[in-house]
Amino acid sequence: MSDAPRPQVIAHRGASAYRPEHTLAAYRLAIELGADAIEPDIVPTKDGQLVLRHENEIGATTDVASRPEFADRRRTQTVDGEHVTGWFTEDFTWAELDTLRARERLPELRQASSRFDGRYPILRLRDLLALLDAAERPVRLVAELKHPTHFASIGLPLDELFASEIAGWADRDRLVVESFEQTVLGQVRERGVDAEFVYLLERSGAAADLVARDGSSAPSYASQLSDAGLASLAGQVDGISPEVGLLVRAASGITGRDADRWRMLDHGLAASTLVSRAHDRGLLVYTWTLRAENRFLPAPCRLGGSPAAHGDWLAFFGAVLASGLDGVFADQPDLALEARAAL
Repeated sequence: MSDAPRPQVIAHRGASAYRPEHTLAAYRLAIELGADAIEPDIVPTKDGQLVLRHENEIGATTDVASRPEFADRRRTQTVDGEHVTGWFTEDFTWAELDTLRARERLPELRQASSRFDGRYPILRLRDLLALLDAAERPVRLVAELKHPTHFASIGLPLDELFASEIAGWADRDRLVVESFEQTVLGQVRERGVDAEFVYLLERSGAAADLVARDGSSAPSYASQLSDAGLASLAGQVDGISPEVGLLVRAASGITGRDADRWRMLDHGLAASTLVSRAHDRGLLVYTWTLRAENRFLPAPCRLGGSPAAHGDWLAFFGAVLASGLDGVFADQPDLALEARAAL
């Protein structure tokens, strides 16, 4: 994949704006639309099978809430410091999860996708690997390991489970491993998995593994994106993937010292120096997530009053893609490819 067009367009949970995310239909459509890579989120079952869901809580993305035989599985637990109520993959065997059907996660915004509710089962990682092996062209896998500190604490070590599952398939040219927790990336690398390792970062807060280790003194994501933080990460991971608002945002409100690291663009947008600063330290840069709906666009790119309507996605996508980064995650991979072609 080293000769693939840049920036790479990564189908976020498949073509997730058009079909319920993490379903065979979403993944197949992403390949048909021309995505360079597919990104699944990976969580384990009670019996150690790796399944593809946005979160371990599956009440919003499956029909589990309507299944009386699983009513007693609903509970509240703490995941990465947050109290979450619902149904969790770690409370089900794979045989049980295999009876559920997927639902659109954002039905209020993606009514067309919600027409496919109930049609598709949950998939395992091995099912996606088989789909990629059968594809008529190379399609990269960008595997996100979710909540590894949480799962390790209940006897489901994601590094071990993932390394075992991916053995014999992993190849750096076609596999990226990513997580919001750097610890698990190092653990997977130590298990001999041949991949590119990418650290996901949010605008605020701190990584769950660092909070578990250091408590309130854990370094923040923001500190890790400072020049010193990037220099430290450069010796430990291959790349970073910050949320898109850290790369391109509305220009309004950028004043004073903050303006030193932003340059004004057209369409009321501004771009930060983060891509160039990371590249200067040898880090690849990805970002998440490009979405065409007004709800997810910065104010200057919104058109009309409907959150579900498409805004001026081409202006925003184009600004992000022109920042010099190496890859973008997109719910509408076809639109991201169109924006890339227009550069």
